[in-house]
Amino acid sequence: MFQNLKASNISNIQVSEFILMGFPGIHSWQHWFSLPLALLYLLALSANILILIVIYQEPTLHQPMYYFLGILAVVDMGFATTIMPKILANLWFNAKAISLPECFLQMYVIHCFVGMESGIFLCMAIDRYVAICQPLRYPSIITESFVVKATVVMALRNTICTIPVPILAAQRHYCSQNQIEHFLCSTLGVTSLSCDDRTINSIYQLILAWTFMGSDLGLTILSYALILHSVLKLNSAEAMSKALSTCTSHLILILFFYTIVIVMSIAHSAAISVPIIQVLLNVLHSVVPPALNPVVYAIKNKELRQVLYKVLKVHIKSN
Repeated sequence: MFQNLKASNISNIQVSEFILMGFPGIHSWQHWFSLPLALLYLLALSANILILIVIYQEPTLHQPMYYFLGILAVVDMGFATTIMPKILANLWFNAKAISLPECFLQMYVIHCFVGMESGIFLCMAIDRYVAICQPLRYPSIITESFVVKATVVMALRNTICTIPVPILAAQRHYCSQNQIEHFLCSTLGVTSLSCDDRTINSIYQLILAWTFMGSDLGLTILSYALILHSVLKLNSAEAMSKALSTCTSHLILILFFYTIVIVMSIAHSAAISVPIIQVLLNVLHSVVPPALNPVVYAIKNKELRQVLYKVLKVHIKSN
């Protein structure tokens, strides 16, 4: 009877905060990851800010393709900043505690930014498809108005459709256990601590991932397949090289972004348990794409590379 009473009392307790433990199994030496993560975060911020400055200052880059790149830079900085300061505070100052409202807010914002990045990649793929496959109609289809409307639609889609994620997580009852083997408030990590049934959370998470991310990925792949088909029919080797060069940078970033998302989704769906790998992928996904995106574009896009070189050259001379 006393055991039943004790179990009942524990189940009625609601925890007031979560403890973010970090990498499972290596808590004692995980602080060594702080330096590379901090450098990647600084690279992400500085490189994306530089991209925004260059696009803003250079009139020749006032084109839809570069507007989308600028929006991607803003999303990348927002995504990294939502996560990295908390991770670094955890590693440097042992600030592991996070309140439930703050945790659910972080969960919501992460979902918004991931969905937004996926949507912007789709917009960039459509932009390249029209530019290469329908070049004569490009000025009339891909306008500044199109960029604004596409961005607003993606923002509304992700801010509205991800609202149930933190709400459903907040409705769970969290008793006794409050230690999350993670650096951030991932939906799976948080809801796995609940004392009641979390089936609805898992179902909505899968619907959200495969409906929006899946459709974005499918349409993106279709766009580049049509681009490749069109490029292979070009008679000019120079035109073919230019088209492929522009698309290569997009494809590198898209493949990296979606590969991590797909691996994490399959691991969650199949209940594959390698905790440290899943946490590491989550952390890297929050900082590597934001750091990598502007670097890849600067290297692979000739027009942007030339403008960056010119801006940096002028800055060095002025000093």
